[in-house]
Amino acid sequence: MIAARNLTLAAGARTLLRDVTFEIARGELAVLLGPNGVGKTTLLRALAGVLTPQNGCVAIGAEPIAELHPSQRARLVAHIAAEEIFADRLDVRDVVNTGRYAHHRWWEWREEPRDLQAVNDAMRAVGMETFAQRSFDTLSSGERQRVWLAMALAQEAPVLLLDEPTSHLDIRVAHGILHLLRAQAAAGKTIVCVLHDVNEAAEFADRVLLLGEERLLADGAPDSVFATAALEAAYGMPMERMRTANGAIRVFPAAPAAAQAEQA
Repeated sequence: MIAARNLTLAAGARTLLRDVTFEIARGELAVLLGPNGVGKTTLLRALAGVLTPQNGCVAIGAEPIAELHPSQRARLVAHIAAEEIFADRLDVRDVVNTGRYAHHRWWEWREEPRDLQAVNDAMRAVGMETFAQRSFDTLSSGERQRVWLAMALAQEAPVLLLDEPTSHLDIRVAHGILHLLRAQAAAGKTIVCVLHDVNEAAEFADRVLLLGEERLLADGAPDSVFATAALEAAYGMPMERMRTANGAIRVFPAAPAAAQAEQA
């Protein structure tokens, strides 16, 4: 479990979130959702322990994350923020292999059979096993995204914190990644990821944490969170919700009144 207690987060002089409290259980896939600049990435960094909140705390199980040694934290939490990773001079396999550093003392690094298996399994899971010897700087943005996810999986941490894992991916690959995350959650991992696509969250999330107006506007299953009032408060525009023939929720910006009148 990962828990946030009374978090207040800021960017410079601007407060992003105030008094945010929630818990994500083992085996849950939770999505942080909300408009640009609302504090999704900042909240994810606070959950990872790489950003100190102005107020409140984060705990992994019973352990306050601020009290964990970095090596302990790395064995518990895999935090992937693509814009903070620089790996252009490495081969793909070397990038994924960095996820294993959490399991070795820095002065004792030597690849063990368990490392080899974890890296191979992670690359296979994201469909990048044939790219092992490719230079990372030759990859497309979508391919890089899959390598970063493989690095997180290779870390074998029980908590995965992922910032926009489907950005730059086409629909087929994005859905493949989200199905993979669902499987990881079903296997017992706790997963928190930032998404921008409301309908991806509706289809794949167990929990949606909807951020806006400096607070947690809604927290719960997609069915309950995607009430139009909460969405409209978050995004500042009229929204419509429908259910497909197979029961999936789909959310869209409401058509302008003039367009609705013309259709009528």
